[in-house]
Amino acid sequence: MSRKVVRSSKFRHVFGQPVKADQCYDDIRVSQNTWDSNFCAVNPKFLAIVVEASGGGAFMVLPLSKTGRLDKSQPVVCGHTAPVLDIDWCPHNDNVIASGSEDCSVMVWEIPEGGLTRSLTEPIVTLEGHTKRVGIVTWHPTAQNILLSAGCDNVILIWDVGIGQSVIVLEDTHSDLIYSVAWNWDGSQICTSCKDKKIRIIEPRAGTIVAEKDKPHEGSRPVRAIFVSEDKILTTGFSRMSERQVALWDLKSLDEPLTLQELDTSSGVLIPFFDPDTNIVYLGGKGDSSIKYFEVTDESPFVHFLSQYSSKESQRGMGYMPKRGLEVNKCEIARFYKLHERKCEPIIMTVPRKSDLFQEDLYPDTVGPDSALTAEEWLGGKNAGPVLISLRDGYTPSKARELKVTKNVLSGRIPKRSHSSNDGKADSDSVLEQLLEDIKKLKATVAAQEQRISQLESAAN
Repeated sequence: MSRKVVRSSKFRHVFGQPVKADQCYDDIRVSQNTWDSNFCAVNPKFLAIVVEASGGGAFMVLPLSKTGRLDKSQPVVCGHTAPVLDIDWCPHNDNVIASGSEDCSVMVWEIPEGGLTRSLTEPIVTLEGHTKRVGIVTWHPTAQNILLSAGCDNVILIWDVGIGQSVIVLEDTHSDLIYSVAWNWDGSQICTSCKDKKIRIIEPRAGTIVAEKDKPHEGSRPVRAIFVSEDKILTTGFSRMSERQVALWDLKSLDEPLTLQELDTSSGVLIPFFDPDTNIVYLGGKGDSSIKYFEVTDESPFVHFLSQYSSKESQRGMGYMPKRGLEVNKCEIARFYKLHERKCEPIIMTVPRKSDLFQEDLYPDTVGPDSALTAEEWLGGKNAGPVLISLRDGYTPSKARELKVTKNVLSGRIPKRSHSSNDGKADSDSVLEQLLEDIKKLKATVAAQEQRISQLESAAN
């Protein structure tokens, strides 16, 4: 009689547990929008949730400690003129958050220390360049002030928030709606999934497609793709029979997946959350009432099912806490903020251990809040991995860092790298024309000022 050998893993017994009712955030009018976004973003200081708003778009920002029933007059961030579709906290400044909206703009906001005392209507900077709604915003993992946005105009814009300008434009890379965009570990490449049924690995500074895979999943429903290592990506999608799938791909050879597993027949798009410290990927779909989690390894079948957290109520979206916001003395390896119809419920993923001492094998040095590069260094071609910190003594959020935005003198015009089929001479000509126009305006202003000075001098004499 043969006995089944169980694969050895320290994460085999990871379990999910919701917090007590008094530690949830109640009475929140969570957005009813059907866009496939998380509608929730969280960091060690604040929880942000996209909410229903009349006459525009809004999201709520709460200090993590502000649990329980919320006041009806709770202040919100409400500068957009149409619904907010995506939000993302800056990884290098816990008080700065970006939002993308149906009003075609991206706004960057600074949340005061301690949270909002009145509604915030003025962003630090408004980034305008998309011609259709903006459904994706995501910050660069290692470079300061670099923000990526993707719109329904099939264009990806990369912004230097410090000067309030787009510095890279990827125009003709995608022929249809962009479903997802994810940076790799050091931010040198992005991975995108698109309605044209292709996933692409792109070097954004050069504007080149490094690798491309047609139909990673046979079904017509949306695909999501993320990096899980330097040379591997994980995708979620649907089979031709509408079964949900997860697949792992080696970028050196995209002909066949390393593994392709069918999961279930639910209709929600599976959104992957990857933890590089433990190599665990969590899959949570909108409308699901469960979170499945898998361990990604170098041995076949490469993606190993661990377990799933199940509950009675389905989720409208989920926020994922960065590792530095977790309680290490309780062996917490992940925390999700699950959105219900009228509340947000934290769910804690724990590795059962008897000791309450620091578990070094569970918590290798992790991504800290400091940027590794300036925007100029990254745009100049430099790459660097994240600056790592130890969680041995826990993590205490630092005081607010000020984000300074310096607009360029010449009407904020700087030459952009535009990557499209008709870039080159036409693009440089338009930049040159604009610079000459700006110089002409400046000269006219100076001449008018000189005339005024001579008038005043004549009057004084």
